[in-house]
Parts: sequence; C-alpha cells; structure tokens
Amino acid sequence: MTSISLAGKTAFVTGGSRGIGAAIAKRLALEGAAVALTYVNAAERAQAVVSEIEQAGGRAVAIRADNRDAEAIEQAGGRAVAIRADNRDAEAIEQAIRETVEALGGLDILVNSAGIWHSAPLEETTVADFDEVMAVNFRAPFVAIRSASRHLGDGGRIITIGSNLAELVPWPGISLYSASKAALAGLTKGLARDLGPRGITVNIVHPGSTDTDMNPADGDHAEAQRERIATGSYGEPQDIAGLVAWLAGPQGKFVTGASLTIDGGANA
Repeated sequence: MTSISLAGKTAFVTGGSRGIGAAIAKRLALEGAAVALTYVNAAERAQAVVSEIEQAGGRAVAIRADNRDAEAIEQAGGRAVAIRADNRDAEAIEQAIRETVEALGGLDILVNSAGIWHSAPLEETTVADFDEVMAVNFRAPFVAIRSASRHLGDGGRIITIGSNLAELVPWPGISLYSASKAALAGLTKGLARDLGPRGITVNIVHPGSTDTDMNPADGDHAEAQRERIATGSYGEPQDIAGLVAWLAGPQGKFVTGASLTIDGGANA
C-alpha cells in the first residue's frame, strides 16, 4: 500500500533518464501515475526507467527531448510515440506535451527536472553561455508550464526542480547557474497567483548536494560540499522524489508559490 494516491493521474517529467528526474518518474509511477519522461542522449537509460516502471505495473513513455535537437520513439501503453523536440523552439516543446497528452490521455502533473550545470569565472563566461544556461534552465520550464497549463485542470500540479544554490551562493564561479535557478523561484511565485484560481498549484523544490552521477557523493568536490551539510551526508535522489510526490498528491493541495529546500541543512 502506497502512502500517496496518484491513481488515474498522468505526469510529464523532463530529464527523466537519470538521477533526480529518473527517481521522480519512478516514484510518481509507484504512486499510480502514468508517466512520460524526456531524455537527451541516454536512450538505453531512459528505456531502463520505462522498463522498470512497466515491470512494476505502471505505464510510461520515453520521449527524447534534447534541449537543442532531438527526436524519439518509444512504447507507451502499447502505442508508439515519435516526437521531435528542440527546447529552444517553443512550438517543439508544446508539441511534445501535446503528444504526451494524446499518448496518455491527459495531463495532471508537470515536473521540470531537466537542467544543465555551468561553473566558470565571470571573465570566462560568454554571452553564449548565458543564453544556453537560461534557455535550458529557465526558458524551457516556462514554455513547458505555459503549454501544460492548457491541459491541466482543477487539482493540476506544476513542480520545478531548482537548487539550494538559488538561495545561497557559497563559492565563486556559479553566478550564472544560481541566477537561472533563482529566476525559477520568482516565476513560481507569479504563476501560483496566475494559476491558483484554476485550482493549479505551482511550487519549486531546491535540492542540495544529491548523490547522482553528475555530483557523486565520492566525487572530487564532495568533501567541500559535505562540510556545509548539517546532517553530514549527501541526499539521495529518492529523497527529492518523495517530496515531489507529496506535492503532486492530494496532501499538497494547499501548498503553492512555495520554495521548498531539501538540502540536509546546508543552507541553514
């Protein structure tokens, strides 16, 4: 018996082939939701997530949605779905969501998890770097939210994965990344006002250091991060997924416009 009921719900999760995104896709499916997940290049990993969901009795479709250029074809409930999506192109993102709605029969939950990391001194950061980071980390979630909002009804959920670095910047060289995540927090507050009258909640989850292949707990920079964490240890992707699932479920209906930090006390 699961603690959160998402039976009959459908979810769209970007960046669902690995790390936090994969954990979120699997947790939402475990709670009963049908899930569409996007990936960039890791087709085998995306299919592994889909297969794990299907073997557990859930439904999922993997949609290859490169933040620059992509197409995909995977199984969804016995139906093949092919999607080409360039996240620099608003119409391409909207088409991906329309294809998901058609494949899964609707949309109730949007999770913006895909993002890219950038770290460099200011003098080495170019305008092209700015454009790419903001396009992937900020503009693409905005476009996805705008598109998803056309399909979401009363009880709809929008959850974006930010970063605790949006709230506190402990090292030099990450100003652009932190700015892109801080912008999402402002967008979340505004959209909570815009969509609240329709019964749609909008929240952002700010993970801290989480043990993934992009930031492993035994990596070269892990010890410096661990020293900042009050609990002394990295989080697990499942920790983030649990909070997202709670927000997506009926218990989260009165939480909106919130920035929820889950970082083991690193920002305390």
